Amino acid sequence: MRTEVPPDWEAMVVVGRVARPHGIRGQVIVNPETDFVEERFRAGAEVFTLRHGAVMGLTVNTVRVHRGRPILGFHGIDSIEAVGWLAGGELRVPADTLQRLPADQFYRHDLVGCRVTTTSGRDLGTVSAVQGPLKGSYLVVQRARGELLVPLAAEICVVIDARERRIVIEPPDGLLELNEPGK
Repeated sequence: MRTEVPPDWEAMVVVGRVARPHGIRGQVIVNPETDFVEERFRAGAEVFTLRHGAVMGLTVNTVRVHRGRPILGFHGIDSIEAVGWLAGGELRVPADTLQRLPADQFYRHDLVGCRVTTTSGRDLGTVSAVQGPLKGSYLVVQRARGELLVPLAAEICVVIDARERRIVIEPPDGLLELNEPGK
């Protein structure tokens, strides 16, 4: 386990969430939130989690991938009792350690703060979060009348320009009326 001063928790990005302990040797099953599972969760990689309000670094000791989910063991953790506290927790890394992407691709955290408009020019609000699993993500859009959940799908999000901080959507019938008061 890491003893240096860890990076700022809020400045880091989520790369996975611990689903539950696995076996008796201190391993955990992780629901990845990265397209780079093998790189991010390789032996020797460092990830961070929050424990009792403090950022804690963990170094991956063992890894195997089963059905798309990594099963990780960490240095210094060798029993189910010692790893139980990780269940449900986030695994994060500093943003500057992420792989550079081509100009037409983006990370989920890059979308937070983007303005969302419709193809007809109607301003809907600002993305406050991207939630859900990688293959079923949705944008949480803050608007004057509350949150709007927009599926992060190519047929709905027709323009995503993370550099210009804008997303243009072609909403299917009824999407904009969801979460309206009295509906």
